[in-house]
Amino acid sequence: MSQTLSTRLFLTQRLTAVILAFAVLVHLYVIIQAERAGLTAGAILARTHHNSVFLAFYACFVIAASVHAPIGLRNVLTEWAGLKGRPLDVAMALLALLLLVLGLTAAYAVYAA
Repeated sequence: MSQTLSTRLFLTQRLTAVILAFAVLVHLYVIIQAERAGLTAGAILARTHHNSVFLAFYACFVIAASVHAPIGLRNVLTEWAGLKGRPLDVAMALLALLLLVLGLTAAYAVYAA
């Protein structure tokens, strides 16, 4: 792998880590507040129904996770299993796509519910 690609992947993973740290904190805060308020699943869905802020926040969350996770897994598989090359790159790209599609589908389902 070229040094430039390695540097780009490193920086991309660190940037997505910052986004994920913020998103996880906000997500946990919302969960705790909903639990304290005694909200039911129906009440939560009523609040997220067609809420563009909710959709934008969770879309960013999903995009960051779908980029971050495959880069980390790629590093683990390279270091621990000695895997490298095009097959690994393709597998990680497919994993990123799968995470992106599943995550955005879930976020939109809650938005549209």
